[in-house]
Amino acid sequence: HVQLVESGGGSVQAGGSLRLSCVASAYTYSRYCLGWFRQGPGKEREGVAAIDSDGLTSYADAVKGRFTISGDKSKNTLYLQMSGMKPEDTAMYYCAAARDYSSCATWTDQRRFHYWGQGTQVTVS
Repeated sequence: HVQLVESGGGSVQAGGSLRLSCVASAYTYSRYCLGWFRQGPGKEREGVAAIDSDGLTSYADAVKGRFTISGDKSKNTLYLQMSGMKPEDTAMYYCAAARDYSSCATWTDQRRFHYWGQGTQVTVS
């Protein structure tokens, strides 16, 4: 079955950078949609970014110009490069994968993603 394992979280000062990774096992869809979501303290989980198998990317307004989502098919790995980080970026970050490529059309709807990782904590101070 599909497993997603995130890594790369940690503590960083405001203005700093981190790169999150998510290794996807047994996720063999040729056309796919992958995303990053986050849940800050006392907040609901929200979408951060998504990418589909055509390389089309989408971002939340709060992270546009600061975060970059990318993938390495050869390594079955999804990345989230975060720079210019702010205290409000503090959250548990989750990667997610959809069974349906079309999920990226409405990527902020978390119900469109069927597989989820356990999360990696990011703290910005």
